[in-house]
Amino acid sequence: MTGKYRVGILGATGTVGQRFLQLLDGHPQFNVTALAASGRSQGKTYEESCAWRLPGEPPASARNIVVEAPQPPLDCDLIFSSLPGDIAREVEGSFADAGYAVISNSSAYRMDEDVPLLIPEVNHEHLALLDKQRALHANRKGFIVTNPNCSTIMLALALAPLHARFGIKAVIATTMQALSGAGYPGVASLDITDNVLPFIANEEEKIESETRRILGRFSNDGITHAPFAVSAQTNRVNVSDGHMAAVRVELRRKAEPDEVSAALASFTSLPQELKLHSAPEQPIIVRSEIDRPQPRLDRDAGRGMSVTIGRIARDTVMDYRFVTLSHNTIRGAAGAAILNAELLIATNRL
Repeated sequence: MTGKYRVGILGATGTVGQRFLQLLDGHPQFNVTALAASGRSQGKTYEESCAWRLPGEPPASARNIVVEAPQPPLDCDLIFSSLPGDIAREVEGSFADAGYAVISNSSAYRMDEDVPLLIPEVNHEHLALLDKQRALHANRKGFIVTNPNCSTIMLALALAPLHARFGIKAVIATTMQALSGAGYPGVASLDITDNVLPFIANEEEKIESETRRILGRFSNDGITHAPFAVSAQTNRVNVSDGHMAAVRVELRRKAEPDEVSAALASFTSLPQELKLHSAPEQPIIVRSEIDRPQPRLDRDAGRGMSVTIGRIARDTVMDYRFVTLSHNTIRGAAGAAILNAELLIATNRL
């Protein structure tokens, strides 16, 4: 295909939908031509229907687009979806059946055996699952690719170079997750002010299962999950953007601290080789300061697409511990899906 791909966004008025529009404004490969959202927004222009919550103004190119129902047909070539999980499965499936490429930020299809759960730097070879998806769904004219949970992306990216170089036996991760991860209006102010909420529904299960799938091996039979245990505890904290995790890891092969740091800091992969537009030059940035990473200082690293890791040290229970941070609505959501689409183009799957 020549020229720009025409893009439709499902859930366009929500937190992640707004981030999609912000990141796609001026993108060299994509042009937003269709927006869809819930019933109360339909029939209005985007400017009329959307309470814009990001800094600045909505992109001028989107303001006069009339918001439609999230159902085919839409005037576009591919779909970015940020729909809630309870409606995403039916809607995204209908678009894929109708011939659209669906790149989803929803959880609805993440664990389906024939759907790639993709982090381009980590498991780009899993795109071969699309051949299985076509075989299993003979009447489906399009396809579905998903990106992981926002905290899973951060954790899996941090673990990938360690698993490749040393092997992993076990992982324990305790997250401190930003308010924007709950959408808008999200968490009630009286619940989160002067407080930490030690529960986020379904989040721990997603991190534990998705991480092992992403770091698993692809074969003609599908994905064999990575052979290590992941234990996750999740917390909501009073930070606007930027998820953080305190991670402990047991390695299969012993390593010196400088080896661990070097494995993380030197990590690059296919998106960097292909120079994809949204790919950060350094997927992982290692900080040596004793008090980094911090959300305010580090969430925008690599235009929000880099994961920052610090406080790497030997652990008295497992082998190593560190703190990792990423921007949850960019690397953890909209930016991740856009990078997935760029990889699909670069590998001739779009």
